[in-house]
Amino acid sequence: MSTIEKQHHRGTYHFSPKENWMNDPNGMVYFQGEYHLFFQHHPYGTTWGPMHWGHAVSKDLVVWEELPIALGPDEHGMIFSGSAVVDWNNTTGFFDGEPGLVAIFTHHAEAADNKPAVQCQSLAYSRDNGRTWVKYEHNPVLRHESYVDFRDPKVFWHEPSQLWVMVLACGQTVCLYRSPDLKSWTFASEFGKDVGFHNGVWECPDLFPLQVDGNDSGTKWVLLVSIGDDPAFAEGSRTQYFTGDFDGERFKPDRVSRETIRWLDSGRDNYAGVSWSDIPAEDGRRLFIGWMSNWKYANLTPTAGWRGAMTIPREIGLQLRNNETWLTQQPARELLAYRRPRINNSRITAKAAAAVLEDLQLSNYEIRVVLDAANSLDIHVRVGSKEKTVIGYNGSASEVFIDRTQSGVTDFHPDFPGRHTAMIPEQEGTLELRIFVDQASVEVFAGGGQAVLTDLIYPAPASTGLTVFAADDRMIIDSLEVYELSV
Repeated sequence: MSTIEKQHHRGTYHFSPKENWMNDPNGMVYFQGEYHLFFQHHPYGTTWGPMHWGHAVSKDLVVWEELPIALGPDEHGMIFSGSAVVDWNNTTGFFDGEPGLVAIFTHHAEAADNKPAVQCQSLAYSRDNGRTWVKYEHNPVLRHESYVDFRDPKVFWHEPSQLWVMVLACGQTVCLYRSPDLKSWTFASEFGKDVGFHNGVWECPDLFPLQVDGNDSGTKWVLLVSIGDDPAFAEGSRTQYFTGDFDGERFKPDRVSRETIRWLDSGRDNYAGVSWSDIPAEDGRRLFIGWMSNWKYANLTPTAGWRGAMTIPREIGLQLRNNETWLTQQPARELLAYRRPRINNSRITAKAAAAVLEDLQLSNYEIRVVLDAANSLDIHVRVGSKEKTVIGYNGSASEVFIDRTQSGVTDFHPDFPGRHTAMIPEQEGTLELRIFVDQASVEVFAGGGQAVLTDLIYPAPASTGLTVFAADDRMIIDSLEVYELSV
């Protein structure tokens, strides 16, 4: 594959670094009209290496400006994952009269003589809207003597207790700490010993409250925990979630969280995602973004000069179903501004829909389909002479899937090709599918975000065809819309 083709795989509306390696999103915070996205970055190579914090900002979550590297390795080690907050009340003493940004991150130092690496938590602060950063002179602020894995701090202000709370990945659990000033931390509790999925290291936790069904009838807390790759499992790295209650010290999971392993995304390429801090109350959303890759093959994906991209930003919600609370995801509403209508049909047969789409050639777009929930439909995207990616819905099985076995370049890892599925609750009436296709990715949101799949694909530049297929070509599609997404 030529370098031109490999550059073709850079997303049109997905963030990726201008060059070299990127993985986990870090330090996501909203401040002074800007969304900040920091990220794990190796600025000197296209595979994982000495970690820095790269940095980008956006006014609308879609168009990003990449800024100079924010944090680099020092005498304490590399700069691993972490979070950032606005210190509105100067609890740290870093700021004079005005609020400022504080980053809380893991220092990772390799040890000699085959001893485990040392991981500890440190601070940096910015008085100029994140453009320059000063590392705290008394770093690190939190150490531990027994955990080999002790990393990825996600910090938030807990208003009822008037304290900062840190949730931290500790091997096979998460630990919670509390602090009045981000500098001195006290252990509060540990969670995860007897619940959840444990075939892989726990990483990149997040803990936040959400209103159930978007109203004031009830609030639940959501705990995200990413799970590292285990060679025994073809799925590779992925993210689980728990719902429950949090009292400022302890997270108590709901019954369904104790009894059921629940995955944030049923695809293969949404990992280490966390939410933005300090979204204004008048906005009220919980906004999320993930690293669009998988540790199973992240260092091998067929790009040149750069490697790594983020998912589209998403709005996280909670929905009550059968007295149990479930997480939903929807594309961030800011993406609507970048739609360019290409197709809009109502009550059209599958055969007629295929004819309408026949001459359409697109690389970066959104498809919205509404159909009877009892029916089934396949949608072929990025179609070329010898390749296609198939997104489908099977009404009899209440299943949505992505099949990337013929999606383009797939031979860089044996676990990359595959068919990935998600069950959705039985639907009455109609089902909506929103499908986001870009140069090297497919993201599917089914049933109002009750089921979500995210997969990388690597088609040829010329593979821009699009069609639909149903077993009965007289089947009615209630609505078929196609929007080109241009940034």
